[in-house]
Amino acid sequence: MRASLLSLVAAAAAASAQSTDAPVVQGNPVGAQYLATLPIKAGSSLGGSVQAESAPDGKGVLFSISLSGLPTEGGPFLYHIHEKPVPTDGNCTGTGAHLDPYKRGETPPCDATKPESCQTGDLSGKHGTIPGQSFTAKYTDLYVATSMSDPSYFGNLSVVVHLANKTRISCANFSMNSVGAVSSSMPVPVGPSSGHAMPTGTGGYNSTMTMTMTSTATGTGSGHSSAGESTGSPIMPTAPAETSAPANSAGKAAAGAGAVIAAAAAALML
Repeated sequence: MRASLLSLVAAAAAASAQSTDAPVVQGNPVGAQYLATLPIKAGSSLGGSVQAESAPDGKGVLFSISLSGLPTEGGPFLYHIHEKPVPTDGNCTGTGAHLDPYKRGETPPCDATKPESCQTGDLSGKHGTIPGQSFTAKYTDLYVATSMSDPSYFGNLSVVVHLANKTRISCANFSMNSVGAVSSSMPVPVGPSSGHAMPTGTGGYNSTMTMTMTSTATGTGSGHSSAGESTGSPIMPTAPAETSAPANSAGKAAAGAGAVIAAAAAALML
């Protein structure tokens, strides 16, 4: 009997830990700018940068991506914001998993038509993978933050470029170019505590997105999903968020899980 009750408690706790959709980030400090520059290392021609700055209205972040020298094989390539900075030894495996403060998890793959349901750091899942050896893109991501108090803040983290099989081939830390200023008309960012997992994704989204690509191959980017992230043989490279309540189903599941936990705990005390 006791074992059954403990099983119920464990199941209820797992249910109560269900992820929630990411809220649209508002109140980012206007003028805040960050830059990650991929180093060109011996034996590789891969280089480029990821620039990010607060949207003019403080809602989301405008990204400008410029990469070149990608391998002739191994695409379509992926790129993500990771949960840790690149360590001093430059090993990309040290960047950990993908930024995932709302605990969305690896599966199912990101649905680019519902970017709020994707992992926060899954940029290529939400906005499209890299199809060729050179790549430029500009888009606004509404779910990342330049406000340091927001759980989706990335300014002290890193960006990592992967082969399609998830092998990490380059990485770089974001550095702050400008801290920006918070408008008095914007709310102060608030959000849940941060958590992380490794994402996959497909496609691209955003009505504000403009993108150009140059490549030795023809065609447009397409999404990629994978059962797990393999670090492979890494190359040494280098808001309040607008709080949104969980979907009704998730809220009901959490409430029900809480009731089960309470009942099981009471029974264990008998």
